[in-house]
Amino acid sequence: MVIEIKKINEFTWKIEKTGKMNVPAVIYASEKLMAGIKQDITLEQVRNVSFLPGIINASYALPDAHQGYGFSIGGVAAFSMKDGIISPGGVGYDINCGVRLLRTDFSVDKTEKVKKQLLNQLFRDIPAGLGGKSQLRLTREELAEVLAKGSGWALEKGMATKDDLEKTEENGKMKQADPCIVSDRAYSRGLPQLDTLGSGNHFLEIQKVDKIYDEKLAKAMGISKENITIMIHCGSRGLGHQVASDYITKMENKFGWADLPDRELINAPINSDLGQEYLKAMCSAVNYAFCNRQIIMHHVREAFKKIMGENENMNLVYDVAHNIAKMEKHEVDGKMQEVCIHRKGATRSFGPGREEIPKAYRKIGQPVIIPGSMGTASYLMIGTKEAEQLCFGSTAHGAGRVASRHAALREFRGEQIRQELEKKGIEVKSTSWKGLVEEAPQVYKDIDEVVRVSHELGLARKVARLVPIAVMKG
Repeated sequence: MVIEIKKINEFTWKIEKTGKMNVPAVIYASEKLMAGIKQDITLEQVRNVSFLPGIINASYALPDAHQGYGFSIGGVAAFSMKDGIISPGGVGYDINCGVRLLRTDFSVDKTEKVKKQLLNQLFRDIPAGLGGKSQLRLTREELAEVLAKGSGWALEKGMATKDDLEKTEENGKMKQADPCIVSDRAYSRGLPQLDTLGSGNHFLEIQKVDKIYDEKLAKAMGISKENITIMIHCGSRGLGHQVASDYITKMENKFGWADLPDRELINAPINSDLGQEYLKAMCSAVNYAFCNRQIIMHHVREAFKKIMGENENMNLVYDVAHNIAKMEKHEVDGKMQEVCIHRKGATRSFGPGREEIPKAYRKIGQPVIIPGSMGTASYLMIGTKEAEQLCFGSTAHGAGRVASRHAALREFRGEQIRQELEKKGIEVKSTSWKGLVEEAPQVYKDIDEVVRVSHELGLARKVARLVPIAVMKG
């Protein structure tokens, strides 16, 4: 399919509304990033989303956009609460895959000397990999509490603080969650996986601050060049995947896909019984993921105490989701309106003043965390009012793949990747050579370019650049 795309300015591209499109499609990218976007069906997917009922303003693709299921990864769309839809393909299979960042008072020099011991301890304490099983032994009833309470469950069990919850998106809990409608299969997959890192692009990193772009904002978040940070990237594991599968099937059976440009965009009206049922099940998976990252962070604190002797002032900077649908108020045609916003591989990026932002950050804006790939930089940024105008308060969620896992396995060897990382001073530990190869830095886009575009457009502003010194992979 030939798609006509028009360049609006240095970082903005547009597919004009034609035929059955309800709105135009807008892509935010540089020439360099657009060249990669054109290599797969991303543009077709962004255009297809514009066909969906009730879509508002435009179908958006962010600088890290690449081919996904239904929506492109790096896709954003908002839908009317009156006649709009909710779509599992607009959320993704890894519901509430997200990232959290901890700041510490541990010096880079001191941590460098014991990073191998730290990594080994983290590997012992946190199950990882495709088959990694939880150390918790939960009953179904206890897991239902997790789905209802999110990070609040961890707080009750002594694995979180009130400050942790305050600095988590949605305070670590989506109120619409209903554990009763989550399938038995999702429960069975979720029971052995709470408090596990998982596989794929999920990771845990010990990082040093490479650059600070805004001293005032960095200080407000507790970030300094002298001390290390820790980043955790994971999601809802098999439970979230099963919720997505369950409702894709239910929506196909009830509504079919004859009127859709792509079967993967199966959806339900947001106000229908099935649309509301998916929302409640999805929110349950969101809560599972928030709790999962919280418990992993608890293990991180405990591991540091074992090796470093203490774990004071290991404080959460923020936790952001990047596969989610939720109700938010945004300006539409000059008036504030509640919409159903889908962020698929996209991070919320609210500017100062929004009530959803923790009080500690409300005057400066929401912290935005954009993880890199193994061996490359990650970024701490700040949300902006411009992002709220450009694409419903959203920005990129990471680097975005440029090569498949199969392609990586054909081209690289695990030992080679580990040696390259060690030359950069990065200690790495993985559950398998295969997992290491599939996540090689070479298979991802240039994170610095993705962040440059986000910064220049005003989708988010740079605060600090973080680089790994030790990486744990599933």
